[in-house]
Amino acid sequence: MKILRDINPARVLFLDIETVPAVPDFESLTPEMSGLWEKKSFYFRKGDESAADVYDRAGIYSEFGKIICISVGFISGPDTGRMVRLKSFYSDDEKRLLEEFAVMLNNFCTNKEALLCAHNGKEFDFPYIARRMVINRVSIPAVLDNAGKKPWEINLLDTMEIWKFGDFKHYTSLNLLTNILDIPTPKDDIDGSMVAATYWQENDLKRIVTYCEKDVLAVIQLYLRFINNNLIPDERVESVTT
Repeated sequence: MKILRDINPARVLFLDIETVPAVPDFESLTPEMSGLWEKKSFYFRKGDESAADVYDRAGIYSEFGKIICISVGFISGPDTGRMVRLKSFYSDDEKRLLEEFAVMLNNFCTNKEALLCAHNGKEFDFPYIARRMVINRVSIPAVLDNAGKKPWEINLLDTMEIWKFGDFKHYTSLNLLTNILDIPTPKDDIDGSMVAATYWQENDLKRIVTYCEKDVLAVIQLYLRFINNNLIPDERVESVTT
């Protein structure tokens, strides 16, 4: 893979996903899945917490959650007049969402220089998407299917990994980085801890889509800061989500 400053930003697809527990509450799980959640959650439950008490965390585990939104962003135009185009794939029907996203991703990656970029994407977004595709019997696009590939053949970028500069212990949230680098925060309405309730209790998927697109824009601006480029102003950001 090329060094960061030599990558053409127009060849990078920036993305973020929003996930929720697969069912509204612990009581809605099948007996088999409730037992498996009991075992899974045992390792992080505290004190007198029950498996039901921590079920709101199920969405971060691909075996117990589902994807409700994948937002993507593209950079286009010359250096002095760059624009961002945002698009979201969202649905209560995860299989349909993943199928539509896969079509777009395969089209984008026909160019062998195409890259994907997300914040903490290598630990969360990319494997989560691939696993949910397997569960939903959706063919995994080649860019996400990294079994047997050599490190330099993997076309995935991760802004959190870039920020580590080789420090494998270091975790830095997108919210913290946007604050210290003077990038508009994407957390001005809801944050990740509120997504499950916004979906299952408020039934407000559109609000989650807006939040997801803000995260993608923040990742784009963060990437531009890493390569010492100017941020893209709001008037040159377009969402084509319907």
